[in-house]
Amino acid sequence: MDEFGVFVVAAFAVVGGILFALGRWYPGSGAEQVDWRPTRSPELEAELELDDLDQMLEAQNARRRASGRPELTEDDVRERVAEDQRWRDELRRRSGP
Repeated sequence: MDEFGVFVVAAFAVVGGILFALGRWYPGSGAEQVDWRPTRSPELEAELELDDLDQMLEAQNARRRASGRPELTEDDVRERVAEDQRWRDELRRRSGP
């Protein structure tokens, strides 16, 4: 490799080392450096998530009513999720070492 190639490789190594050192040892986090804060509180996020779940269950029940099927309750959905999880665990158990 000629001198210019060595210089370019060394320059990239130095710049990479400097960037690594800045990221590793600079105090604070990147969020603090750009003054970033979440737009919503965790409590509001949880409330919105529960509201979304209620809306999705109501929409699904509206479709079920329209087709003559019985409505689902939250307990029914939780039982389905638990059943699916048991099924996935069983598949993992069968296929895993």
